[in-house]
Amino acid sequence: MNYRELGKTGIKVSEIGFGTWGIGGATDDGPNSYGVTDDKASLKALKRAFELGINFYDTSNIYGYGHAEELLRDAFHDKREKVVIASKVGFIKHGGPWRLEPEYVRDELGKTLNRLGTDYIDLYQVHSAPLTMFEEHPEYIEVFKELKKEGKIRAYGYSIKSPDEGFIAINEYGFEALQVNFNLIDQRAVENGLFDLAKSKGIGIIARTPFSFGFLTDTISDLNFPKDDHRSAWPKEQLELWARAPKLFEFLRKGKDWTAAELALKFCISFDAVSSVIPGILTPEQAEENAEASERPLLTDDEIKRAVKVYKSHTFFDRSLLVKK
Repeated sequence: MNYRELGKTGIKVSEIGFGTWGIGGATDDGPNSYGVTDDKASLKALKRAFELGINFYDTSNIYGYGHAEELLRDAFHDKREKVVIASKVGFIKHGGPWRLEPEYVRDELGKTLNRLGTDYIDLYQVHSAPLTMFEEHPEYIEVFKELKKEGKIRAYGYSIKSPDEGFIAINEYGFEALQVNFNLIDQRAVENGLFDLAKSKGIGIIARTPFSFGFLTDTISDLNFPKDDHRSAWPKEQLELWARAPKLFEFLRKGKDWTAAELALKFCISFDAVSSVIPGILTPEQAEENAEASERPLLTDDEIKRAVKVYKSHTFFDRSLLVKK
């Protein structure tokens, strides 16, 4: 496993991380996860990932409404200093609304720390809240600075909805890390210059959705998802666009013994602006496949150019839907 600096935070993370949205499991307020999961399998996946050198675990207080955080505690209660844990705050429930009043953030952090069984977290992130909240309430950013001074968090970041928001998050509010959608079929963060800005400012980039909700693994054949799977709420036309995408990038695996998942991850970490990529992992086998991507050679400049050309010459998203998500 290779490791990278998370910007200028002083935190070193595995370039392949572990996104815990999926292991949070289904909740009773609609299709907002990947459905029912098995806690025993989730714990095995977490422990196997650690054995393989994955030290970065991204979670949120709404992933299973705290359940994902509890699983991290159960897996790493005796290894806290050996793992880097990032959590998030802002959503009251999936899909909004948000709250970021200082007293609320402090209270939620306390609950997160209790569920994690620790007295600090490495990275505390705003969870996709509208930037207008900070424009209207400057004190909202101050609480994160205070928590860092108090040693309750090591760094603070922003999980942004759109790559365009990253410029304001960096230039106006000084967030130390950004989490952003980035994958073979969503290259907006490169297109708009956000990666270049992040590099120049020493801001860590965490690439989420590297598999575009599982489709870039080329393992999804049935588009009829269970009702508690968030993908069941997407229009069929969008699902079909995603399902066709992996075949368009198969040429990048020619002559290599890579899986589609390994290619998807390697594309993300072939950009040096990316500190870590956080695929969702549900099983030990997925942990093994994802970790293997770190050992593969980086894509060449020519391969990246070809991947960009495919991206620019195809429509992979209904852009209005993409912004909403």
